[in-house]
Amino acid sequence: MNILLLGAGGREHALAWKLAQSAHCSKLFIAPGNAGTMQFGTNIAISATNFEAQKQFCLEQGIDMVVVGPEDPLVLGVYDYYQQDAALQHILVIGPAAYGAQLEGSKAFSKKFMQRHNIPTAAYAEFETSNFEEGKAYIAQHSLPIVLKADGLAAGKGVVICTSHAEALQVFEEMIVHKQFGDASSRVVIEQFLDGIEVSIFVLTDGTSYQIIGHAKDYKRIGVGDTGLNTGGMGCVSPVPFAQGEFMQKAIDRIIEPTVNGLATENITYKGFIFFGLINVQGEPYTIEYNCRMGDPETEVVMPRLSNDLVELFLAIHNGNLANTTIQFDERACATVVAVSGGYPGNYTKGYGITGLPAANTHADTIVFHAGTSLQNNVIQTNGGRVLAVTSYADNIGSAVQKSKAVLEQIHFDGMYYRHDIGYEF
Repeated sequence: MNILLLGAGGREHALAWKLAQSAHCSKLFIAPGNAGTMQFGTNIAISATNFEAQKQFCLEQGIDMVVVGPEDPLVLGVYDYYQQDAALQHILVIGPAAYGAQLEGSKAFSKKFMQRHNIPTAAYAEFETSNFEEGKAYIAQHSLPIVLKADGLAAGKGVVICTSHAEALQVFEEMIVHKQFGDASSRVVIEQFLDGIEVSIFVLTDGTSYQIIGHAKDYKRIGVGDTGLNTGGMGCVSPVPFAQGEFMQKAIDRIIEPTVNGLATENITYKGFIFFGLINVQGEPYTIEYNCRMGDPETEVVMPRLSNDLVELFLAIHNGNLANTTIQFDERACATVVAVSGGYPGNYTKGYGITGLPAANTHADTIVFHAGTSLQNNVIQTNGGRVLAVTSYADNIGSAVQKSKAVLEQIHFDGMYYRHDIGYEF
């Protein structure tokens, strides 16, 4: 099969690495890709959201499958675009239709979906310009901390945990009145704060059946000990020791199965990944959020632990055989440590040369996934906030982290920073 993978980050490098291993993959193209994805396919200078350019490319290259990495194309309706065009209908698209992608694209939509299907989540209310004053009154009487979420996509920055009513009121006004995130914050969801440990569970579904393909814990804060500003993710580990046995069974019974059954009951077209962002509150799972694609940097540990042929799993989604598939895992632990640009998640400079990258297959148990990189005049340079994700296998999480850090110590770019304490609780 000729496959087109949409996206440019560490998630897409990990997906490209996995797709290229498939016996079903003839040619792999990545749009637009990065300096790392070039190892496994051909990068093409087409945006993940430029559907017209994708159409022309797909027809010219005989593309059979499109794998969608980031959320933006899904929310904008990439699945629907291909399905509604007679020339493209034969192409298998991995991802939900735009309506189903609202599980991520609209916090209010996902909350109402959870309510309809009795899925445990934090208590909430939603507000917009028309009931702004009611929102202020709601905040004033709300227990602390308070969680405020921009309803739409805000590049991972639309969630704020406020520890005082004054801070919450200020954030509320910034979002709605001053349109901090544009249309994404025209509606704001205000939630009860849940105190616990987060875990991400990843599922493939055809809209009626599902398979769990992995779980992971990522580390959002920039600083050691989970301090400082939120980022897109500074590292990740898998498997998560507590996310097994009784806790996992509770998550399946109360959250995963009701979600997939809800998709089927409501006739929501969904052929792809569901990312369940859960929190463990004293042994009880609650749903923080859904995402309609794989996470980053979670993909960089979930894909290495997944032993199945990924393209085969995607084909099973479309041929109705997913329920009969057996998922197999590499029993080793995986840990990824992310190297970021100086100043991230605030302002940072791009274009620094990267040295010390290991040659392919130098370390049998370590893979370097590129995130924000580009190739300029045969020099690999920084091209984003999160630059590299170094993933290692080991018998336990601590040893895997040590292996990744040992490789990172050999890599350099100006301003490079990474957390040394990924997996510290385990």
